[in-house]
Amino acid sequence: MSSDEVIYPCEDPLVELNHHIKFKHRWHRWKSVVEKPVGQVDDGPRIIIHCDLDAFYAAVETLHHGFDEAVPLIIGSDPKQGRGRGIVSTCNYAARAYGIRSAMPVSEAWRRCPATPFGPAIYIRGTRGLYSRASRKVMAVLHEVADLFEKASIDEAYLDVTDHVSGDWDAALALATNLQQKIKEVVSLTASFGIAPTRLVAKMASEVNKPNGIFRVMPDEVQSFFEGRSLRELPGIGPKRATQLAEWGYTTADELYDLGELSLARLAGERFAAWFMRVVDGESSAVVSPLRSRKSIGKEHTFERDQADHEEVMERLEQLVSLVMERAVSLGVSGRLAEVKIRYTGFETHTSGRSIPVAMDEETVFKRLANGLFATNIRPGSSVRLIGFRLGQLEIPESRQATLFEEE
Repeated sequence: MSSDEVIYPCEDPLVELNHHIKFKHRWHRWKSVVEKPVGQVDDGPRIIIHCDLDAFYAAVETLHHGFDEAVPLIIGSDPKQGRGRGIVSTCNYAARAYGIRSAMPVSEAWRRCPATPFGPAIYIRGTRGLYSRASRKVMAVLHEVADLFEKASIDEAYLDVTDHVSGDWDAALALATNLQQKIKEVVSLTASFGIAPTRLVAKMASEVNKPNGIFRVMPDEVQSFFEGRSLRELPGIGPKRATQLAEWGYTTADELYDLGELSLARLAGERFAAWFMRVVDGESSAVVSPLRSRKSIGKEHTFERDQADHEEVMERLEQLVSLVMERAVSLGVSGRLAEVKIRYTGFETHTSGRSIPVAMDEETVFKRLANGLFATNIRPGSSVRLIGFRLGQLEIPESRQATLFEEE
């Protein structure tokens, strides 16, 4: 009997088949590694670095104004001593300790942490030009060492450095350390880095030691990386799906993985099961693309009267996201890029985007992205004439990435 035909004795046929599929899958992965010619980097796992600037907007404002990092800083609309109707664009780590977050009504932020003389916080409006200049300097540092470079947003990027470090994972760790130090020297900002064989794991790794940290996940450590890790930490698994899985008794990635692909497919659908197993097996996308796909799906809405209530604008934006994602599902496509267009009174128009590690078609994920983009890019006190949403970097994979929160 060949290795591909090993069958584990087991009383449960479903568990037996799950074991057989896992063994066969791992056998082919091991076989491809040992048969790889010495020195051949292309056939091995890619080395992906994800860079995420720590509390970027707040950090830039702190440097510009000379604020104390220990003082809560909230950037967004005028709180009007708790009576403001705008939203929070972003905040620093000191403010996050009070439960303040992006897109939160500024009145709620004031209730949790008011400004002087009622509390310790500092409230300011953002300065877009400062962020763009700082971002360009950081991206220039990162681009210099990358074989392939992809700017995911104003404050994060993916780098494929496989050839640059000749497939050496220790050299990749040293490179990330050097990049971290150089960013500090050039723009006085801190950045966190994740190093892994896939985009998704690299992004997760960059969150492990935040702020100003580095975390590396080697190819043979991917599965152990997910052990004990909450399902909510996986990009794309949101509250709805996490709650559903928790009701079935699964709260961590390794618990769900041990269930096996066939059993998981019965529970949560074949597409989700296939996607999830690929992620934990370290087989999700490792492609860093310097070019954005021109194909996209978008919707826009022009208000009858210019809208000064930003909460109302954000509600309309969520409706546009729903329409776009319904269209994506009907076409059988998924995407990695979320873009929000804001046109102000006078027709001045600004577009901002953010990409995610893997393409998906889930409405909840893109609503969260759109809200974050709107909150961090809206000009406080402005009136909005038009709001738009675009789904880009579309993909039609052979085995489409799962609709992660589909109704059963």
